[in-house]
Amino acid sequence: MSLQRRSPAQKVAASRPFSCHRGARLVVRAEAATEVELVKQGPNFKASKEIQEIMSILPHRFPFLLLDRVLEVEHAKYAIGYKNITINDQFFPGHFPQRAIMPGVLQVEALAQLGGIVMIDPADQAQQNNFFFGGVDKCRWKKPVVPGDMLMMRVDVTKFNKKFGICKMDAKAYVGQDIVCEAELTLVMGK
Repeated sequence: MSLQRRSPAQKVAASRPFSCHRGARLVVRAEAATEVELVKQGPNFKASKEIQEIMSILPHRFPFLLLDRVLEVEHAKYAIGYKNITINDQFFPGHFPQRAIMPGVLQVEALAQLGGIVMIDPADQAQQNNFFFGGVDKCRWKKPVVPGDMLMMRVDVTKFNKKFGICKMDAKAYVGQDIVCEAELTLVMGK
């Protein structure tokens, strides 16, 4: 075994579990000398509606705006959107301090907000900010939603009576491939 003299910078670099040089990719070295490349950037979900447009349609604001982005929407048919769940969300300090879980009623509210996006005609300015949650049926929660999860949601219109302004829809929320919440929602257009 030979001893080599190292500069202070080499000693610091050798003691770190990873090496990162200006302009280089971040490579993590495990003790077994295997290298795993970390992806630091990638494609983002293409948005059909960004947060500013969502806020122009929905009356909700912080902390009750529970929809971050709409990925797809077809008026009076369906919509797909998501909410990123973080430990900074306002409901976590009280639900529950020892194990943070997103309240199920807020999952349903997030689905209803996405339902409002699909129900409101984007061409009719009078409809903006003018709908109400009319009811929920057959609601089931399957798994807890915790900080770090992305709550991916889909609502499909099953019946839309435009004359009376009543819209029924099937709503499902997912984390990954798992359904975490499902319900039948009724939304009512304000007059």
